[in-house]
Amino acid sequence: MVADAGRCRLMSARHRSTTGMTEIDGISARFGWHAGWVSARSVSPVLVGRSSELNRLRTALAEAPGALLIGGEAGVGKTRLLREFTERATADGARVLVGGCLELGSDGLPFAPFTAVLRGLVREIGIDGVAGLLPRSATGGLARLLPEFGEPETDAASGEERARLFELVLTLLERLAERTPTVLVIEDAHWADRSTRDLLAFLVRNAGTAPLLILVTYRADELHRTHPLRRLLAELDRVDRVRRIELTRLTRGEVGELARGLLDGEPPAGLVERVHERSEGNPLFVEALLARDGSLACGLPESLRDLLLAAVQRLPEETQDALRVASAGGTRIEHALLAAVSGMDDTTLTRVLRPAVEANVLVVDGDGYAFRHALIREALHDDLLPGEHTRLHARYAEALENDPVLAPSGRLWVLLSHHWYSAHDSTWALVSAWRAAGDARKAVAYAECLTMLSRVLELWHKVPDAAERIGAAHADVLEQAVMAAELAGEHERGIKLATAALREVEALGDDARCASLLEQRGQMSYELALPGYIDDLRAAVGRLPAEPPSAVRARALASLAKYARLITGTEEALVAARESLAIARRIADLDAEVDALLTLFCVDIDYDGGLEELQEVERIAQRSGNQRPLLRVAVLRSHYLEGSGRHAEAAEVARQGIELAREFGLSRTHGTFLAINMAEPLVSLGHWDEALVCLRQALEQDPAPAIRTSLHVLAGEIALARGDFAEAEAQLAPAREIMWRKTQDYFAMLRLESALRLAQGRPDEALASVENVLTNPDLPDDARYAWPVLLIGAHACGVLPDRAAGTAMLERIEKRAAELTVRGPLQEAHRVTFVAKTAHARGVWDRAAWDAAAVAWEGISEPFPQAKSLAHAAEAALADGDRDLAAARLHQAAALAERLRAEPLVRRVADLSRRARVNGAHAPAERPAHGLTPRELEVLRLVAQGRTNRDIAETLFISAKTASVHVSNILAKLEVASRGEAAATAHRLGLAGA
Repeated sequence: MVADAGRCRLMSARHRSTTGMTEIDGISARFGWHAGWVSARSVSPVLVGRSSELNRLRTALAEAPGALLIGGEAGVGKTRLLREFTERATADGARVLVGGCLELGSDGLPFAPFTAVLRGLVREIGIDGVAGLLPRSATGGLARLLPEFGEPETDAASGEERARLFELVLTLLERLAERTPTVLVIEDAHWADRSTRDLLAFLVRNAGTAPLLILVTYRADELHRTHPLRRLLAELDRVDRVRRIELTRLTRGEVGELARGLLDGEPPAGLVERVHERSEGNPLFVEALLARDGSLACGLPESLRDLLLAAVQRLPEETQDALRVASAGGTRIEHALLAAVSGMDDTTLTRVLRPAVEANVLVVDGDGYAFRHALIREALHDDLLPGEHTRLHARYAEALENDPVLAPSGRLWVLLSHHWYSAHDSTWALVSAWRAAGDARKAVAYAECLTMLSRVLELWHKVPDAAERIGAAHADVLEQAVMAAELAGEHERGIKLATAALREVEALGDDARCASLLEQRGQMSYELALPGYIDDLRAAVGRLPAEPPSAVRARALASLAKYARLITGTEEALVAARESLAIARRIADLDAEVDALLTLFCVDIDYDGGLEELQEVERIAQRSGNQRPLLRVAVLRSHYLEGSGRHAEAAEVARQGIELAREFGLSRTHGTFLAINMAEPLVSLGHWDEALVCLRQALEQDPAPAIRTSLHVLAGEIALARGDFAEAEAQLAPAREIMWRKTQDYFAMLRLESALRLAQGRPDEALASVENVLTNPDLPDDARYAWPVLLIGAHACGVLPDRAAGTAMLERIEKRAAELTVRGPLQEAHRVTFVAKTAHARGVWDRAAWDAAAVAWEGISEPFPQAKSLAHAAEAALADGDRDLAAARLHQAAALAERLRAEPLVRRVADLSRRARVNGAHAPAERPAHGLTPRELEVLRLVAQGRTNRDIAETLFISAKTASVHVSNILAKLEVASRGEAAATAHRLGLAGA
């Protein structure tokens, strides 16, 4: 690679040498990627999930000399981690030398990585430059590594010559390190030849005091028990300055971040889950499985199959045959089952499989075996010939039928369905799938139940007597599939199934079944924020007669009430909820009664009372033994407590609800919804960092659209309060795209949008958002969510350049506020603040009103609005000439704002203190030079610590993209070209630890 600013950046020396490329580079070439560490579309621009490892590398360089041994399976990201680290190290002034070992076995080219390193160094500084680093007349010894240095001084083969060569290499590296910290990277040491291993061991053991860091990567999965690198690693582990790093696979959330980086945008819904499942978190496999159009690749790419099968193809033929048999049994297979299918006795099977275990293709797992990676099994299985594939699966099915004990507990019917299906026996695949669906449903494994029912539906028309064989009609199977889809959260699929089922049930003239299907379709449409869901719910009620009373009608009415209140006001919802409760009590249906009571409670929440009523409903729900109402109680109770201003209680109830959802296996649905109810009170209490962790974890669960809006809004409001407008804008964008019109979400989105536009100095745009609240009155829970937006609107009216327009808009806002019913201390705090705000908008400083607002917010433990009210009260006191009173208010406001790290408010309070010549009001230091904002100063401090954008994002609870924007702004303001220069400038100006 061409030198950069006089530094040795030999990132791809091994790829440019005549010695060839590694197998991973071969994959890159076959895919059309750039080889080595050069950025490409198929490599994520953001390093994902390696913050701690990156920190360890930086620490190791700072503490050099030393060595780090970096292990992990193929594709887990060793090279990607090193690329990120070495780019940073180079930018900070270090020299990086890279060489890679070749897949030629122990008899390969000797010293291949060191030859590549030396060639790259010569390319940069020339033969004379290298010679100048060594003792006179010593360069001839390097001819053993590179012909450019001439002929070796002697052809004698001796230990002395070998030792001399080793000393020359060490001297060269130390002289380089004395000039500038140096990093030597040796990649793929599992392929290292003996000479390379010996030289590497020598360097690690004998490095002196110069800042030389040696990094060695190897594939842990390649190291069978007799692998020669094992011994070397064990020896190096005993050296004081040597440490190991084992890279693990990515979590689901990290796979999602990687996918976003690869696709340069948000992946389609559900894609991350599928990619994570197939890749098992291996970054290389994630990249290979992600198609360029953002879809999941249908099959394994050929080059990836080559990689996965390389170890298999080196095994004895009889072992490969046994592995092909095992591949049809799944990623893990019991020894007894494999013996039955293969026809081998225990002794023979053990002998045949031993090479696969020693080569790390298989691992022993209890009484069976597991493929080291699921994609190895898939590659083997895909390699089966068609007839071989059919025969193998039929043999598995027959073995399981002959001896069901061979199947793991509870999995017999699933396995039978799988094998008969793969063997193309439609009849027995259908029967087994039906039985498997029943088992899954009993185990509340709804997604698996849906999978099996879908197979039944797929095979239905291939089995003429399907209904007789399973004892159920096609419509029955469809209805069960709709239920399974709803419970599994597969709403798009459920809507399609419900539509298909309705066509068949309507033909039968069964109104009750039609009503149930309409209700389910309406509820799932709501979860996806699709229009028309209320029409389905009304149609469901219309299908059912009022007499005789029925549980089906009670449930349909409760659903109509629950959802109608979200868009049509309370009247229709109240009528439906009351009739539902009356029916439930007439027919003595406890579950229906609980449902009706909960719905009736939330139709028109009274924040002045009503908690006892909800607690009674909870007791009834507990007696019913139905788990889902208990989760709904947790949602409603935490929602009620937050709306009542009892924030600490709300957070605790939500936290307990999340644990309950986890116990019930409903973390992704109910648990994520409860995360909103936990994050919201945390925001109110000023526990913003804890709230951001909660929000991020919830978003990683890929929640439904009806849930995501509030999560983004809350995260955006924290960013806005801390002065990070870029992050607030980033959170607003997805909230606006969902376009959900439930009061809680829609008004919350308008609240963030109007506040952000006002903070950006665009009051006219802020009022355009407020307009949507003015024109949508009488929505459920209207007052709770309308008050905050009206407050922002009143503020915007006061700063609107067109005073006449501001006055006219303020009158409309006041009229809307006068129509709101104030319930509970939270709404009262908003009302009191609104009085002060409207007076201020008219140019009147009402100190008493602002003091009343501050007291109201303090009473419900909301420090941020309390601090803002105190600042306004101080300003009003200054207008009255009462400097002592202003000082007291400013002291309180400053303490609260600084604890929250609400930088705009901190600056405002400090500015008021300076203008009023008030001392000791916790005024922060003046803004640092170069016009850095407080947030940019925070980012600069982390840059000075060597943090990546990913690290900065995690530390400051912002997105990596926002962190990148801040870094770019810092470089521009400091007029520097790199992060290293920015860090040096920070230290010079005394900002690094400020």
